[in-house]
Amino acid sequence: MDPELIKDCVHCGFCLPTCPTYVLWGEEMDSPRGRIHLMKQHVEGTPLTPEMAGHFDACLGCMACVTACPSGVRYDRLIERTRAEVERTHVRQPDDRALRALIFQLFPYPRRLRAMRLPLRLSAGLRRRITPRLERINPSLAAMADLAPPAQAGVRLPRRVTARGRRRATVGMLTGCVQGEFFPQVNAATARVLAMEGCDVVIPASQGCCGALSLHSGRPREAARFARRTVVAFERAGVATVVVNAAGCGSTMKEYAEILEGEWAERARAIRTVDLAEYLAELGPAAERHPLPLTVAYHDACHLAHAQGIRSEPRRLLAAVPGLELREISESAICCGSAGIYNLLQPEAARDLGDRKAERVLATGADLLVSANPGCTMQITSALRRRGAEPIPVAHTAQVLDASLRGLAKVR
Repeated sequence: MDPELIKDCVHCGFCLPTCPTYVLWGEEMDSPRGRIHLMKQHVEGTPLTPEMAGHFDACLGCMACVTACPSGVRYDRLIERTRAEVERTHVRQPDDRALRALIFQLFPYPRRLRAMRLPLRLSAGLRRRITPRLERINPSLAAMADLAPPAQAGVRLPRRVTARGRRRATVGMLTGCVQGEFFPQVNAATARVLAMEGCDVVIPASQGCCGALSLHSGRPREAARFARRTVVAFERAGVATVVVNAAGCGSTMKEYAEILEGEWAERARAIRTVDLAEYLAELGPAAERHPLPLTVAYHDACHLAHAQGIRSEPRRLLAAVPGLELREISESAICCGSAGIYNLLQPEAARDLGDRKAERVLATGADLLVSANPGCTMQITSALRRRGAEPIPVAHTAQVLDASLRGLAKVR
């Protein structure tokens, strides 16, 4: 915890209406300024109590407060360092330790996630039936069962996708862990869209986890190890720009130069990370857009809107599709409750936020919800399914653009 960063907070309260946990509970210690007050107490000598750790654990790390703060408080840095302190000094209960160990032995490893495809496909109906019972036994395991998406057939991406027409650029593409294994169709659409817009797309086979889950969960050494491996993978691929289609991954990769040291920080700076929407808006359109007669509600993923400041670019890309009507979701700045692994570690709060988001999505009356983060997609899909209404399909920005560029009748 950095005392100088803590001092930047003047406790003005602008963060309060943007903080999801404060919106839910109205508790000062579950607001950004309340948590900063607890950080200050700890820095000044107060031991880290289980109650303090609970307030820090309850933070989603959504960074809405960073956007709202008029004083420029780096709450993102503060909560990352505080979580690392919690993990170093706080003794968790055995069931909590076991859950965290399971998560970090599974989710950052694409091959292990890949091994889950067949069991997920076979157990989809069973999982839906047992989730209510599992809820009474272990809410986190119930959330894990409920959130898992229907298994998709694997998509084998080539190491290089050649630009269509005149080549305008060469970029690398991050495939990600959850995105790559649970939503392979999003990666395939991303590669096609980039190629149709004139990019050679290099997809290193050696890439793995980018470190996002570890960084946001107080495991900086593990995050740095994943970061170094990612830097090496794209260095060997010979690309200077990496396009990312998952908000949390893109946010973390943009921080590599800050979480790495010395030579590794310099090597990270030599590779530019850009979100897909950010890059396409910057590149400008080349391929023809075909009509898609759809009403679309766009969901702001927190690590895209708040951490990366990317809000207008995906909206401009979607609005440029002929026949597509873009609708806004009320309370768009409030997190859906996914927040990396938050919906597994804090399932009750995540469920409340998911239900709140689902209600506002349905109020738009849109045909399709568009999200730019796999965690958000799983979280909101689960919440929509719980409401028992006719589920609104959820797609990635890349899939909408892919359908328009290829002249498809619907988004796939």
